[in-house]
Amino acid sequence: MGSWTSRARVPTREPDPQETLDLSRLPPELLLVVLSHVPPRALLLHCRRVCRAWRALVDGQALWLLMLARDRSAAGRALLTLARRCLPPAREDRPCPLGQFCVRRPLGRNLISNPCGQEGLRKWMVQHGGDGWVVEKNMKTVPGAPSQTCFVTSFSWCCKKQVVDLQEKGLWPELLDSGARHDSGCKYRLLVQLLDAHQNVLDKFSAVPDPIEQWNNNIYLQVTHVFSNIRRGVRFVSFEHWGQDTQFWAGHYGARVTNSSVIVQVCQP
Repeated sequence: MGSWTSRARVPTREPDPQETLDLSRLPPELLLVVLSHVPPRALLLHCRRVCRAWRALVDGQALWLLMLARDRSAAGRALLTLARRCLPPAREDRPCPLGQFCVRRPLGRNLISNPCGQEGLRKWMVQHGGDGWVVEKNMKTVPGAPSQTCFVTSFSWCCKKQVVDLQEKGLWPELLDSGARHDSGCKYRLLVQLLDAHQNVLDKFSAVPDPIEQWNNNIYLQVTHVFSNIRRGVRFVSFEHWGQDTQFWAGHYGARVTNSSVIVQVCQP
């Protein structure tokens, strides 16, 4: 008969916490590379609190510049060049603004909150005329809108305004000052203003399109404007518009406005 050999099971040993990898023992240059792969929000909320050395790395410029340098697209290279040129002098009492910039990602996205009324009138300062503003579903699909809802005006002028704090969105002063160029008939008016830190007007754009006629088959018109050669000192964008119907019907038959947008772009040289 064959024989078999008994094999004693080797007991497994729980890892000793003292033997786990201590990233703080890494040279600062290597630790910087490791941290550059951590999501920006986690860096600010968690890694920055580990110790003074980690806080110094997260508050410094090198970590965030390394993260930006990974984007090798034309837009990414332009942004890295601009960031290097516009960063304020490093100071121990002031974290590098690139941290909040990387977390909030303000470039190329809509900085207007609740642009389609998906949250009711939240974030908007409103003046109700007639029967006031309401939110309804779009009568026609608006491509690219985050929600197929819209704000609807009444028989008297209704006004809606939102002021965008560009610094709160992640754009720091030196970057902003860098010189980078950046069923019923109804009536509509638009006023966009660039404001300084004291909310004085530095530049503005206004539009009063021709009234949309009655029985218009629910058409939508788009109003756009690009500010270029922006003056130094811009810190806020005021976005304000009005609407009413031309028939003065009770209810909500006036202008239907949706997907209002304020977008900041980096101009490539």
